[in-house]
Amino acid sequence: MNAERGRVVVQDYDPAWPVTFEELRRVILPAVSDIAHAVEHVGSTSVPGLAAKPIIDMDVVVDAGDVPLAVSRLESVGYEHRGDLGVPGREAFRSPPDRPRHHLYVCRSGGEALANHLAVRDHLRANPMEAAEYGRLKKSLAEEFANDVAGYVQAKTRFLLSILQRVGFDPSTLSDIERINRRD
Repeated sequence: MNAERGRVVVQDYDPAWPVTFEELRRVILPAVSDIAHAVEHVGSTSVPGLAAKPIIDMDVVVDAGDVPLAVSRLESVGYEHRGDLGVPGREAFRSPPDRPRHHLYVCRSGGEALANHLAVRDHLRANPMEAAEYGRLKKSLAEEFANDVAGYVQAKTRFLLSILQRVGFDPSTLSDIERINRRD
């Protein structure tokens, strides 16, 4: 991959991304198959035609009571648990170095973190013109914030919040998402 750690690189859509997701899913699923409702491909690499950082985002969806078990099982197959990283209802993991670059999360079924990921993904999949607009924005921001991941995330937040507002997220939830993505 052409993304250096700590550097923002956005590239045109790669049709290999869904294939990579499925390969990663096949490794993860056996560890959580009896407790996971789904393993979802989320983030920009999950939207056909959308420019993205070449890093697969994945959500393992479990009931709230199964989160500790999911964490333990994913650790047993090489993932390093990193906590919620400030996002309630979502547990983050560092992926093993021998696998394609990806972000893995355990998300509580029905939680805001999962709802956010799915709403943005589904909206952009259903609205290719808006996905193209978002891709252009991401490329521009990647140039502006090439060495500033936090700045890049914060700069694209307004676009994402506008999607979530239009699909019906309440003002309190939008405020929480904006706070999480705000640069400190």
